[in-house]
Amino acid sequence: MTTSTTTDFAAALRPGPDTVDLTNDFTGRTAVVTGGASGIGNAIARALAGRGARVAIVDVRADGATTAAADLPAAGLHAGFGCDVTDETSVARTVADVVAHFGRVDVLVNCAGIAALAPADELSAETWSRTIDVNLTGTFRVAQAVGRHMLAAGYGRVVNIASQAAHVGIDGHAAYCASKAGVIGLTRVLALEWGGRGVTVNTVSPTVVLTDLGRAAWANENGIRHQDEIPTGRFATPDEIAAAVLFLAGESSAMVNGADLRVDGGFTIR
Repeated sequence: MTTSTTTDFAAALRPGPDTVDLTNDFTGRTAVVTGGASGIGNAIARALAGRGARVAIVDVRADGATTAAADLPAAGLHAGFGCDVTDETSVARTVADVVAHFGRVDVLVNCAGIAALAPADELSAETWSRTIDVNLTGTFRVAQAVGRHMLAAGYGRVVNIASQAAHVGIDGHAAYCASKAGVIGLTRVLALEWGGRGVTVNTVSPTVVLTDLGRAAWANENGIRHQDEIPTGRFATPDEIAAAVLFLAGESSAMVNGADLRVDGGFTIR
């Protein structure tokens, strides 16, 4: 009988990198940001571009995507693409166009989403289906299409934007909470299946974010009350969400896989 030695076990340990890049430098990388023409998605696109990435802004509004791409730092490096994430053909065509244009995709940020709110007993079947189709199924469609290219290349970072609503119940958010909880469940499976093939998959779960839409929706008594429920005492800025995405999309997060990074000021710790 052969007995394994300590040396045998040591040789079997798989080494990690000798050094970890802490700069979040994306020079030479291509990033796809869905919902990137405005709001959180645009802040993420700008942050990635500012760190050297070539950015493909993907948005349901093709003209908005093109305009937003032209407005990024080093504008000539980037491009805008129109895409309906609820349409499988549109997703397949857009991903093919992005790969043809840039030659590769290293980072995917799924930020396209909607928030149609109503009490659960009044929520229409159409609103429920639309919310799930955009927020959850749309995330899957894009992740699957882009992920195939990443897996073939042996490298990729996928960051899906979830929400604090994935972790707690919020009045009027039945469809939204369900869709974002589904995004986290989907992310865990992709992380499990793809992590050993060079592609990590994580989520970011923001609180209310002070985009133009966020300000319009929460600049009222409900908003002030909700703000006071957050331990840090305020809502998030778009750049704070972008900062979390930069970490998960970069080289320094190679061992972060299947995680959810909550940027909620501590709201969900209660």
